[in-house]
Amino acid sequence: MGEKSLQKKQYILDTAKKVFVEKGYKNVTMKDIVAACDISRGGLYLYFGSTEEILLAVLEQDANETDDIFMKSITEDDSAANILTLFLKEQKKELLRKKNNLAMAVYEYAFENKDGGAAMLRKQFEAGVRVIEKLITSGIASGEFYCENPKGAANNIMYVLEGMKVNSQTMGITEAMVDEQLLYIMEGLVIDVE
Repeated sequence: MGEKSLQKKQYILDTAKKVFVEKGYKNVTMKDIVAACDISRGGLYLYFGSTEEILLAVLEQDANETDDIFMKSITEDDSAANILTLFLKEQKKELLRKKNNLAMAVYEYAFENKDGGAAMLRKQFEAGVRVIEKLITSGIASGEFYCENPKGAANNIMYVLEGMKVNSQTMGITEAMVDEQLLYIMEGLVIDVE
């Protein structure tokens, strides 16, 4: 793909993300994306064949950008506790972000596309578990954390984060509520050094 084609594809993804944020997943049509991008229907179909394909590309791009930001924030001399805290701070930002939040579109997609949606959510969940488990294991080795079951703790942390994501979209969630849960997570791991 040439540079101009890559720019056009990126423009479509950026614009489609805004449409998904505004309307969710189930209410978005290719026509909506065509109108938002101000391109022809054929122009859109050169790059993407469905709203599902576009949403998945948007989610993949978002995940890559988040990973890049997270990895750039980590230095070689960071401790496992500092890295886990950074990870949880990034999750907090996502939970409290009212605009540019794709959570509703993701959950709508998952409910509408049982197999593909569940697989996508499972993949994201398991990736989070792997990162957290690795951090906990590293923290145990360095004496920062105490945990008898790093994988179980990592799963539990991801369940808490997923629950808060759902609450943020349904009942609403405050910064104090997020802070309380994240503090509870860290208190369960960090060795008291008095």
